[in-house]
Amino acid sequence: MPDPTSSPTLTVDSAAPNPAPNPAPNEASNETLGRFNFLAVIGRIILAFFQQVGRLSMFTASAVSHCVRPPFFPRQLLGQMVEIGYYSLPVVGLTTIFSGMVLALQSYTGFARFSAEGAVATVVVISITRELGPVLAGLMVAGRVGAAMAAEVGTMRVTEQIDALTTLSTNPMKYLVVPRLVAACLMLPCLVLVGDVIGVYGGYLIGVNKLDFNAASYIQNTWDYLETLDVVSGLVKAAVFGFLIALMGCYMGYNSRGGAQGVGVSVRNAVVSASILILISNYMITELFFAQ
Repeated sequence: MPDPTSSPTLTVDSAAPNPAPNPAPNEASNETLGRFNFLAVIGRIILAFFQQVGRLSMFTASAVSHCVRPPFFPRQLLGQMVEIGYYSLPVVGLTTIFSGMVLALQSYTGFARFSAEGAVATVVVISITRELGPVLAGLMVAGRVGAAMAAEVGTMRVTEQIDALTTLSTNPMKYLVVPRLVAACLMLPCLVLVGDVIGVYGGYLIGVNKLDFNAASYIQNTWDYLETLDVVSGLVKAAVFGFLIALMGCYMGYNSRGGAQGVGVSVRNAVVSASILILISNYMITELFFAQ
């Protein structure tokens, strides 16, 4: 008989499953915060992009407006024309002549499959004048001149020489930016015109000396299929490319910060942005001239 004074004994079934642990209360909030942080990063990137576009637009408007208002600095303009045009001739000439030679070789290889080798001269002259001449010259000048502009103007900014010009009542926009913009717009078409001639001559050298074309026939095919619009479109592209190269070089240098490291960043950004803008504007101008 059980003792009425003893307390009842509780038994626990060891086979019963343990209850699942409750999730941490802050896991859901951490996930929500992570999503908001991602959206915040995207928002900051978009905002910074539009701020940069706005600053560049204001800089462009100011530079263009100063191009037509006195005072002018002809000595600065002449110096920039020599630097951009004359000293860029070797790199542009080498680039275009080898491009024309390669284009002739590759065109001949492709057309030989269809017994259309006679079209090599046509392909070379149209490709050089419409596309390869302006684009290759623009990219070479962007690497050489755009980097130099960004470095020069950026060094003047971080060493406070631009502030000194302002103190001396000299507008830095007219003294530094305008001569570079005007010189680039004037000299890039000249470089492209010379590059076109050299590139077509490179194709002629390969066609006559290696591919055994008749020299007179090659020249005749070149003249027969070359149109004024081909050359004009390339020169228009060159003027636009020159403006973009000088604009990005001066803009990045003018807004340099942080000493020598900041100047290096400005040089890199100037070359990259100018090259990208050249490729984008090349398509847009081609669409404008040759879209059916």
